Amino acid sequence: MRVLRRGDGGPAVAEVRATLTALGLLPPVIGTTDAGLFDQPMEHAVRSFQQQRGLITDGLVGPATYRALRDATHQLGGRPLAFMVSAPISGDDVLTLQERLLELGYDAGRPNGLFGAQTEAALRNFQRDYGLTVDGICGPETVRALRQLSPRARGGRPVLLREQERVRKAGPRLRGKRIVIDPGHGGADTGLSVGGVNESDLMWDLATRLEGRMVATGMESLLSRGPDQCPTDEERATFANEAGADLVLSLHTDSNASPHAQGVASFHFGTGNGSTSTLGEAMAGLIQRELAMRTGLKDCGSHPKTWDILRLTRCPAVRIEIGYLTNADDRARLSDPGFRDVVAEGILVAVKRLYLLGENDQPTGSFTFADVLAHELAKAE
Repeated sequence: MRVLRRGDGGPAVAEVRATLTALGLLPPVIGTTDAGLFDQPMEHAVRSFQQQRGLITDGLVGPATYRALRDATHQLGGRPLAFMVSAPISGDDVLTLQERLLELGYDAGRPNGLFGAQTEAALRNFQRDYGLTVDGICGPETVRALRQLSPRARGGRPVLLREQERVRKAGPRLRGKRIVIDPGHGGADTGLSVGGVNESDLMWDLATRLEGRMVATGMESLLSRGPDQCPTDEERATFANEAGADLVLSLHTDSNASPHAQGVASFHFGTGNGSTSTLGEAMAGLIQRELAMRTGLKDCGSHPKTWDILRLTRCPAVRIEIGYLTNADDRARLSDPGFRDVVAEGILVAVKRLYLLGENDQPTGSFTFADVLAHELAKAE
């Protein structure tokens, strides 16, 4: 679909406007004159919706925003839900189903609004336990049962203990962990390009430096693309899922209309209403602290988002925006291979900290690559 923006008109704009009105973000249009016009109030409504949904708040209706608008129109019970391998069902009704199953004690996985195999397995277990037809389809009978039952627990993060237990069982050693490193853009898509410096080239170089360090520790490190390839975010997430990755690290740089904007930020899956990837959030925080401490880049914090690379991966995923190419100081530092070595070491140390679970840890910024290797060798003996 084409990207819709202020000033556009037509049936596609009218459809988006009707959805925003149904969601209570726009007042009903009186008459038909303005129904198909993308005006300033509609842009503000789009921005509000994007902010609520953890999307880039740019006021544009592109594929991600349109998908989220479409998902928001579905409520549990409005349609049957089932696992479709070729075209998985997504929507707020799926999200509600996942959250309800989790409250009742069934492991539906991360509540991301996507009906996958884990959601189906949890649904079948629920149907079996409560004497329903075990077909993996959430139809009227199952919806009635879900609404009648009281949850075993309310509040908190139902996925938290399961995720922490998986990390604990994985052990503190990095050997055997499978990490997908996802250098942004690639091929004909150079990403940001400022002063002859291309984002795709910088991130490919950083990815290979990080890959080398991870391999040295015994980790299995996989790159999501080659130097001349640019998969979609959905394809990158599928690659990670099929590889059985333990973590996904997506590498990018940022830009801003102001040349004064600078710093490092990290992002994990989160809807903004409490649903989050607990390990992704922890990993983002660890990376953020390490990079801010080691590089001196401005700490722009870690934030929840629903971008596809974060939402569609079954394992925890973190996207890191390392510096602003539109800032002269950040661009100069990113162009320095030695600086990229510092960044690679900081990311590796953050991954190690995740698996240490706070045991035998050291202050932020003080753990070195040599320390990581020594810890791995000590554990191996």
